[in-house]
Amino acid sequence: MKAIWNDQIIAESNDTIVVENNHYFPIESVKAEYLENTDTHTTCPWKGLASYYTLNVDGKKNQDAAWYYPQPKEAASHITNYVAFWKGVKVTE
Repeated sequence: MKAIWNDQIIAESNDTIVVENNHYFPIESVKAEYLENTDTHTTCPWKGLASYYTLNVDGKKNQDAAWYYPQPKEAASHITNYVAFWKGVKVTE
């Protein structure tokens, strides 16, 4: 699977985990140079507290377009160290 935004591959892996129709990519498959930490957080009742990254690709930013669970609840422990995308990021094979 590939995550693509602004004509760049942000992440690429054959080991994504699909949760609620979102592909979660192993953090080591994500190009760290495109990620910027944000102060945004949301809470999922069964996954826990999510944190977000803004994508910065070739000077163009996509605010809070990636999220992850730094310490997911037990039911979602399998997505520890995984990142998912939205907001126009295309996930394709």
